[in-house]
Amino acid sequence: MALTLSRLGFGAAPIAGLYTAVDPDTAAATVDAAWDAGVRYFDTAPHYGLGVSERRLGVALAGRDRDAYAVSTKAGRLLVPSGGGGLDDEGGFAVPATHRRVWDLSRDGIRRSLDESLVRLGLDRVDLLYLHDPEDRLDEALATALPALAELRDEGVVAAVGAGSKDGAALTRLVREGGLDVVMVAGRYTLLEQPALTGLFPACAAAGTSVVAAGVFNSGLLASPEPDPGSTYDYGAVPPAVLARARELAAVCAEHGAVLPQAALQFPLRHPLVRSAVVGMRSPAEVERNAALLGDPVDPELWAALEGRGLIPAGAASAAPAP
Repeated sequence: MALTLSRLGFGAAPIAGLYTAVDPDTAAATVDAAWDAGVRYFDTAPHYGLGVSERRLGVALAGRDRDAYAVSTKAGRLLVPSGGGGLDDEGGFAVPATHRRVWDLSRDGIRRSLDESLVRLGLDRVDLLYLHDPEDRLDEALATALPALAELRDEGVVAAVGAGSKDGAALTRLVREGGLDVVMVAGRYTLLEQPALTGLFPACAAAGTSVVAAGVFNSGLLASPEPDPGSTYDYGAVPPAVLARARELAAVCAEHGAVLPQAALQFPLRHPLVRSAVVGMRSPAEVERNAALLGDPVDPELWAALEGRGLIPAGAASAAPAP
C-alpha cells in the first residue's frame, strides 16, 4: 500500500459525542492537539454521530496542506433524514437524532455515501474508503459493495479501499475474496488477545493487505494502569477471567517500569503488517497522553517476559515493526 499512515491514528468517533457530549470547540482543539503531536491519519465515518464526526473533523482540518495528511471514512450505511426527536440512542452518540442509518451496499449506495461524506468533510477527496461493519452482509458486500470500492480506486477517486470490523472471520473472507488494500481490525489484535493471528493476518500477508489496528484498549479495559471491574470490554461488562488476565498484564508491565496502556498502545505496532493504531480521543489531554505513551518505548525485556508467561504469542517479543 503506497498510502502513508502515521503510526498513531486519530479516531474521530469520540469528538462526535460517543457516549457523552463533546462541544465543538473541544472537538476542534482535540484535532489541533493531534496535529501538533504529529498525527497525520484521521479516521471517521457517517455512522459517528450521524455525520457530526465528519463535519467537525472537516472544520478542524480546513486550511491545512491537504497533501500532508490522510483521511479515511466509511461506507455501507446512508444517513436518511428522520422526523424523530431526542438523542441518537441507537448509535450511542449524544447528538440529536436528526437522521437514521439505512444499509445500502449497492454500487449507487456506496458512491452516494462517499459523495455525502465529502460534502460533510468539506474535502474533494478521502484517501481511504472502508466498508463499515459488513459482517452480517458478507455475500452482498462481496457481490456489490467491494466491486464498487474497487471501481472508485481504479478511477482514482480514492487511493485505497478496505473494510473495518471487529469480526476477524468476516475480514478474513473479505481479504481472500475481495481485493482489499487495508483492513481495520477492532479489538482482535491487542495486548489482551490476538485472534487475528489465526486466519486474518496470514490472509493479509498472502494478499499484500495492510492492517490498521483499532480498539487497542479493548474499549477501555486496557486504558488505565490498574484494570477496573467497572471498565468496559468490547463495549460491555468485563468477564472475570478477562479482568484477571488484564490485571496480570498490568502487573508484568509494572515489574518492567511500564504502565498497561503504554504497552497496549505499542504492542500492535510491533507486528510488521500493522501500519497504524487508531485511537479514539475526545480531548487534548487524551491526545497528549496517548502521544506520550507511544513516544516512550517500553523496556524490550517486557515483551520477552510477557511471552515467557504465555501472555502474548510465541514470537511476538521479537516481532519486527513495519517500516
